[in-house]
Amino acid sequence: MKKLIYSLAFVAIVAITVAFTNAPEGPEIKTLEIGKTAPEIGTMLKQTNGEELMLRTLVSKKGLLVVFSCNTCPFVVAWEDRYNDIYDLCKANGIEMILVNSNEARRDGDDAPKAMDKHAEKLGYKANYLIDEKSSLANAWGARTTPHVFLFDPQFILRYEGAIDDNHKNKEEVTQQYLMNAIKNLGEGKTIDPANTKALGCSIKRV
Repeated sequence: MKKLIYSLAFVAIVAITVAFTNAPEGPEIKTLEIGKTAPEIGTMLKQTNGEELMLRTLVSKKGLLVVFSCNTCPFVVAWEDRYNDIYDLCKANGIEMILVNSNEARRDGDDAPKAMDKHAEKLGYKANYLIDEKSSLANAWGARTTPHVFLFDPQFILRYEGAIDDNHKNKEEVTQQYLMNAIKNLGEGKTIDPANTKALGCSIKRV
């Protein structure tokens, strides 16, 4: 009996070790640092109808907000009731906003283009919801979670990165409007503080 228990314990340890070793969202992913210029701004992002848009053409006069998102992550579901408010604030401050789905491993399921279309329509998304094929943009910037936000100035220099706010469960109980404050400050040419916070959410499902 003891041998059986030890054997099962060993198998469990090996399985856990392999799972963490192969996890693409692990410590080998380095997130773009504040003040650095975004790489891969020539990346083509696909619309759900198959048409492509080049990332660098989407920036507005004051900047660009990129939100890595998806359809089913509980954190996204909890936070996305704020997406349209964020979009409106971006527009008021001369900033463009896009939602990017990098869940390549679920492209035939929960995050298929048709599922994205249906989800965006159901929630009434105002921002363009785009496909990041092979998670190329997420990999280039070190995006880790859904959601994970990256706010750039017009020169694609990263000015804010991390979470939307400090309460994904209830927007009425938010005490720190991290992203909203960053958008206002970027639009007004003011210093953003804090410039980065910890992104909280589900791991991006890379292949």
